[in-house]
Amino acid sequence: MIRHRPSIRWQAPLLAAAALVGAAGVARAHAVLLESKPAAKETVPGPDVDVRLRFNVRVDAARSRLSLLLPDQSVRELSLDAQTEPQSLACRATGLKAGAHRLRWQVLATDGHITRGEVPFDVK
Repeated sequence: MIRHRPSIRWQAPLLAAAALVGAAGVARAHAVLLESKPAAKETVPGPDVDVRLRFNVRVDAARSRLSLLLPDQSVRELSLDAQTEPQSLACRATGLKAGAHRLRWQVLATDGHITRGEVPFDVK
């Protein structure tokens, strides 16, 4: 009886394609910031500013953090509102003075990875 084995020529491309599809699925699960309010480099009226971040995947609000780097270089932790959408975080920053601010975020995504970033904005 003659057994036919698949050609190595066909195995390598199939394995490579499977690896790419698998890697794309993992990369898609990392939290990527899609939209922020205030937007990056936006100037907003103060002293109170509504903050909203929307990500490409669901984030765990209980294990996520938002803070502000203030114009005097001090840091203020922000208290998150109850999560109304699984891929969003929101809060209200109050009593902000005029100047450059940086919204710092750190979130835990559904894939178990923590991602972080900053959104610079100005208060007038």
